[in-house]
Amino acid sequence: MPEVTEPYKTGTPCWVDLMAKDQQAALDFYRDLFGWQGKPGPAEFGGYAVCELDGRAVAGIGPAMAPEGQPEPPTVWTGYLATNDAQATQDAIVRAGGTLLAPVMDVGKLGRMLIAQDPQGAVFGVWQALEFAGAKVVNEAGAVVWNELHTSDIPAATAFYGEAFGIEIKPMEGAKDYWALEVGGRAVGGATLLKNDPPGTPAHWLTYFAVDDVDSTVDALVKRKGTVLVPPFDMMAGRMAVVADPQGAPFAMIKPKPMQS
Repeated sequence: MPEVTEPYKTGTPCWVDLMAKDQQAALDFYRDLFGWQGKPGPAEFGGYAVCELDGRAVAGIGPAMAPEGQPEPPTVWTGYLATNDAQATQDAIVRAGGTLLAPVMDVGKLGRMLIAQDPQGAVFGVWQALEFAGAKVVNEAGAVVWNELHTSDIPAATAFYGEAFGIEIKPMEGAKDYWALEVGGRAVGGATLLKNDPPGTPAHWLTYFAVDDVDSTVDALVKRKGTVLVPPFDMMAGRMAVVADPQGAPFAMIKPKPMQS
């Protein structure tokens, strides 16, 4: 179901965006890598670009802007979890021990959003759709296919995301030290332990983009000054690699194995 036609249920990843120091360079890089089309948007939205894949919204790229006197935010992909009530979700996040980085704000008539940090330190966004529902294409080459929480404490993450979003975190069948994030009984993402990351890596969410050929896409990324963090390898879900774009934003790419019917 690459084309998204149903509203996203609360707790389901619904959008991903990147705040880049050089927005145009990021737009050019992802155009060349994934075939996205996007250009800086209106000033009222800070120039934020909604990138499209074959005419369907796929991800956002905006210019990084630090509040006055604050350090520049890191260049990272931020995933957004859907909600039908951003204010109620914000209250639940605080109750569950999360930290607000950017409280609920209106984004014109498009929707309402906030940015928060879970108790282990992983940053995520929340999106309440109004006129803009989120990604219109997922699970196909060039689009988001998976969202993965890297955490130091699975029981604590289970408690937090359960209280804030109603997400259930359960061991994934056939996978050691890996968990599925479920909404309404359907896996919408995964979770793994930080011990599998390089020492000192903070808790984070990792965005996976689907590609037709991991090895050739990694080669194309390197030619465009990207960095390989984990070279291509085969795993239970397909062939994947972890990389960073030229401005340092990490992400994963994967050619998923065909789904078993």
